[in-house]
Amino acid sequence: MVKQSRLTEYILAICGGLVLLLSGCRVGVNLPHADTVMPDRYVESWNGSADTLTMADYSWWEIYGDTALQAVIDATLRNNRDLAVARARIKELAAMKRVASAALLPSVSGQAYGQRETLNYGGDSHKGDPEFGLKATVSWEADLWGNLRYASDKSASELRAAIWSERALQMSLVAEAAKSYFELVALHTELAIVKSTLAARRESERIAKLRYEGGLTAETSYLQAKTETARTATYLPRLEQRIAAMENNISTIMGEYPSGIVHADRTADFSLPERLPVGMPSTLLRQRPDIRAEEERLKSAYAQVGVAYTDRFPRLTLTATGGLENEELGHFLKSPMSFLSAGLLGPIFDWGKRQGAYRAAQAAYEGAVSRYEGVVINAFSEVRTAISNYTKVQESYDSWAALERDAKATMELAQVQYINGAVGYLNVLDAQRSYFDARVGLSNAMRDKQTALADLYLALGGGWSDNATSVDVKEEQAKQ
Repeated sequence: MVKQSRLTEYILAICGGLVLLLSGCRVGVNLPHADTVMPDRYVESWNGSADTLTMADYSWWEIYGDTALQAVIDATLRNNRDLAVARARIKELAAMKRVASAALLPSVSGQAYGQRETLNYGGDSHKGDPEFGLKATVSWEADLWGNLRYASDKSASELRAAIWSERALQMSLVAEAAKSYFELVALHTELAIVKSTLAARRESERIAKLRYEGGLTAETSYLQAKTETARTATYLPRLEQRIAAMENNISTIMGEYPSGIVHADRTADFSLPERLPVGMPSTLLRQRPDIRAEEERLKSAYAQVGVAYTDRFPRLTLTATGGLENEELGHFLKSPMSFLSAGLLGPIFDWGKRQGAYRAAQAAYEGAVSRYEGVVINAFSEVRTAISNYTKVQESYDSWAALERDAKATMELAQVQYINGAVGYLNVLDAQRSYFDARVGLSNAMRDKQTALADLYLALGGGWSDNATSVDVKEEQAKQ
């Protein structure tokens, strides 16, 4: 009996060693890789730096120096509700990853029970059969083919994708907040232009009235001045409405109830640098968090193929139970028991269900490959478009600045000539309208310069930072 017991132990030890050896293996899945071959340059004529340095390496507070804008962005990264949802999703997936990782390890459960069963076979004797037990069970599924490891890899990729998606959302929100702020400043500048123009129109109307009443001009000139004053006044409510809507939009981005937004009276003039570091196209794969997120989703789809593939093979579960069991409570501690079992469960015929799941996972992976390639192509297109806009907005601004100077000189000359009777009031009106349009156009051109810089910064992957990530999310990342 002793020799037989030792032989049994040897056999169990050998089987256990084989199981451990097999569980260290994983069945490979051969799938096509995504195409990430990119052009050497974004734009052939771009005179910016083409090395690995990129302006996206700068923090957003270094790009946006306006302190009021910095306050808007900081509030956005702290309070935006979509960002809060993304961070909660990270914590959810981090917990799910722990669930998937725990499946690789043995599970231990305990049971304490007492029961009393009565028996009366044939109706001759009524007999009680009590039983008391205290047991612990260890159960472990041997990951022979890598099924559980594929599931764990899938969960880890989903978590990393959520982290990168949260950073991509940061990037988008920073750009959206900046561009909305620039639009708000431009609207306030236009409102100031309209108010100053309206004051000038009223002064012109007063002068026209005096000249008419003094018999120096016809009534037509006076009526034209009144009409132009009224026309200018119609701009005010429309601009105020747009300003209120933009402030509400910025408040929503900031995750706050609608309120007035503190802003600069007018953005100081600045010239865009002729050369900016944009890096090589290949750096986009590292810098843009939306690409990194899609890459992790591609890995998750690959792992799902592995899960579906290995689901078709048998699964081995080992169970060991040990403890105490006795019919009499007084002899409970003197009655140890043990139980060992191994179960092999595998599909025999399931009407093609597992094969269908495998093919579906393959198709999903093919879609993930195409989606990843599409994200890369779209990112490259966004950078190329941003560079093209960047190279032209400074030229447009210079043209508007020159037009504004000439229109102002023309208007001042026309007013002097009108007072001296050299020209009619229509000439003054035309000159005033041209100057008004030039001032508004110059303000919008300034906004376009700021927006072009923001668009290029966004396209290159700038605007996200680990420093902007909440403490809870950082803790979840550290656990990974």
